[in-house]
Amino acid sequence: MSGKLYGASLGPGDPELITRRSWALLHSNAHWMYPVKKKNGESYALRIALETGLSLPKNSKALVFPMTHNREILIKYWLQAAQTVIEVLQQGHDVVFLVEGDASTFSTFQHLAKTVQGLDKSIEIETIAGVTSFNAAAACAKIPLADTDDTVAIIPAGYGIEMIASLLDDFDTLVLLKVKPILDDLIVFLKNKNLLEKSCFIEKAGSSEERIIHNVASLKGQKVNYLSLLMIQNPHRIRGEMIRGCKKK
Repeated sequence: MSGKLYGASLGPGDPELITRRSWALLHSNAHWMYPVKKKNGESYALRIALETGLSLPKNSKALVFPMTHNREILIKYWLQAAQTVIEVLQQGHDVVFLVEGDASTFSTFQHLAKTVQGLDKSIEIETIAGVTSFNAAAACAKIPLADTDDTVAIIPAGYGIEMIASLLDDFDTLVLLKVKPILDDLIVFLKNKNLLEKSCFIEKAGSSEERIIHNVASLKGQKVNYLSLLMIQNPHRIRGEMIRGCKKK
């Protein structure tokens, strides 16, 4: 029988946010596999696991997932990673793939899982839910993501200022992930919209290197980490009327 592939969500950085389910898998006989951006590169997901005090198992293996938007290159590496995983699974061993944050949310694991199943539909795959970076960021910054009837949107900042502006008309809270490339443009935009005071920058939420900046304007011209996000609350949004209760037939 083939082994089972698990996507083990480890949370955004604080080892204490690892769920009991993922914790149990880390202590099982499953082979660890973890993502790196390049060969011999560091893995943030692995770092979270090791900060629990666990040692790297001998049967662990790094899988390369390069930082590129070139789909042909990505497919090549997804295929290589999937073949490596399948080889271990077909030997009857379970594989636990380490994931920072939540394995269902903007995660490399979903690409890996789809490629594995595309090559062998008989392989069983399980995704373990985890704490996302934006949930941890909201808690650490003491900013509620949503209150009562509030609406929330979570998008990569790379969609650009124009889309961000349109979303602010429809959502009370906007969470922008991966803000590093356009942070300066965002600061100018938020200043023009009088929303700088309603914004908060969080870097490496929940980790020992966490950084929370309420004075977002102070970051203009500075380099920030890739693992950063911006939370924006829009008190000026005009809401429509809500339909409450269930309609009777």
